[in-house]
Amino acid sequence: MNTATIKPIVEDMLKGYLDEHHIELVDIEYVKEGSNWFLRVYVDKEGGIDIDDCGRVSEYLSAKLDEKDPIPDAYFLEVSSPGAERPLKKPQDYVRAVGQNVFVTTYEPIDGKKEFEGTLEAFDGDTLTVLHSKGKKSTAVPLAKVASARLAIVF
Repeated sequence: MNTATIKPIVEDMLKGYLDEHHIELVDIEYVKEGSNWFLRVYVDKEGGIDIDDCGRVSEYLSAKLDEKDPIPDAYFLEVSSPGAERPLKKPQDYVRAVGQNVFVTTYEPIDGKKEFEGTLEAFDGDTLTVLHSKGKKSTAVPLAKVASARLAIVF
C-alpha cells in the first residue's frame, strides 16, 4: 500500500472526530524508512495544536485503525503538528499564507528557476505570486506547476 491508497481511508476515519474538535487535517504520509513503515498524521487548529491534542487524535485513530485494520503492514503511528515550516497543500493553505514567507519548488522552470523563496503576495485560486526575498521582483507561479510549497522561517 502507499500514501495515495492509505490517505483517503485515514481521512475518512478522522473526519468526524477532527470536525467535532475543530482540528484541521494538514497532511497524511505513509512512508517506509529503513525497514520500518510510518503512518504520519499532521494536524493543527486555531491557536496551535499541543501535545495533548496530538495524543487524543492518536488514541482515537489508533482505536479506529485497530478496529478496521486497513493496513496490512506493521507500522508506527505518529500524530504531530506540521511545524513552523508547515506544508501548503490545499487552496485554503495558500490563502492563509498570504503575507508570509514561503519556499516553493516547481516541476519545471519559470523564468529559468525552479525554486522561489519570498513573501507570498497573492493567491487567486490558480496562481500564487511570490515577491523574491532578494530584490523587488515578483514571480507568478501557476498552482498546477507547484511541486511543493511550505512556510519558510526567516532568520
